[in-house]
Amino acid sequence: MSALNRVPSLMARAGTASALTIAAVGGSVVVPGAASEAAAAPHAAKAVQIAASKKGSPYQWGATGPGRFDCSGLTLYSFNKAGKKLPRTAAQQYNKTRHISSGSRKAGDLVFFHSGRSVYHVGIYAGGGKIWHAPKTGDVVRLQKIWTKSVWYGRVK
Repeated sequence: MSALNRVPSLMARAGTASALTIAAVGGSVVVPGAASEAAAAPHAAKAVQIAASKKGSPYQWGATGPGRFDCSGLTLYSFNKAGKKLPRTAAQQYNKTRHISSGSRKAGDLVFFHSGRSVYHVGIYAGGGKIWHAPKTGDVVRLQKIWTKSVWYGRVK
């Protein structure tokens, strides 16, 4: 029996993680959702780069760029330039993303700050526990460590 013919029985016995290992060493395994995640990754990486390029741009409530931003204006602008459409506000953006756990977060995911069930701020995850965001009046777009555990994560579809 060839290795490819054994993949279904190996998957049944060993689970998906082992099946992915089999695929990596020459097998052919289809993983549901993997293609859409892979396709989303370039947009997310580009959005991080675009947000980073706006470092130092002044905060202005209601601004969506290219020279001034509020928090959701920065995320909207960055993903628009990366080829993905987002709604205007942080709460609307939260409702349009695929919600993920903190353990699943990747650079380019959105980080939503909340109080109870209300989202009040959003930034773009840059990795290493940091986000690119437009913090508040009198401040500028910058990279900052996430300062609270009251966050939810969303992946742009």
